[in-house]
Amino acid sequence: MSGEVTAASVKELRERTGAGMMDCKSALQEADGDMEKAIELLRVKGQAKASKRGERAASEGVVTSYIHHNSKVGALVEIDCETDFVARNEDFAEFAREVASHVAAAAPLYVSAEDVPEDTREAEMKVFADQAASEGKPEQVQQRIAEGRMKKWLEENVLLDQPHVNGDKHDGATIEQMRAALSASTGENVVVRRFSRFRIGE
Repeated sequence: MSGEVTAASVKELRERTGAGMMDCKSALQEADGDMEKAIELLRVKGQAKASKRGERAASEGVVTSYIHHNSKVGALVEIDCETDFVARNEDFAEFAREVASHVAAAAPLYVSAEDVPEDTREAEMKVFADQAASEGKPEQVQQRIAEGRMKKWLEENVLLDQPHVNGDKHDGATIEQMRAALSASTGENVVVRRFSRFRIGE
């Protein structure tokens, strides 16, 4: 089966590594369908999680704040891990600070795509579908256009999907990619639990 990337093999790789679907698909394509080679590629990229890590309780962690130099915008974030040892790790603390500064600057609305209420998702999708229809696009491409705009909307409003605002420093990595890399390097489940953003007058 070498060279063949099937939905079943992508699903198996996701279950074995916990990495995202597109990451798994890309790794399998790069590995010519070789499952073990794809797993190694994901590990090297820091996107694979230890077995069952996602199910382990993340009950330690830190609450970190960021206040912009003009004192008009700020953010609080809670980042969790499994042990106090990792919570006191400088890389963990740095990640928390980077997330807090990003939240202050980027103003996300949700932590993850799963946090977006179904009625909000449906309302946005209807707007995008109506836009595609009003632009006179062929019916068969209207759905694809609407789905593409929905994906972009999620990237703009979901914290984990957003590239960090300091793109140069983080090589364009998303918050989720940064979280996954930290999880891989610490060997623990790292969870961005919640955030609050404050702006004068809002």
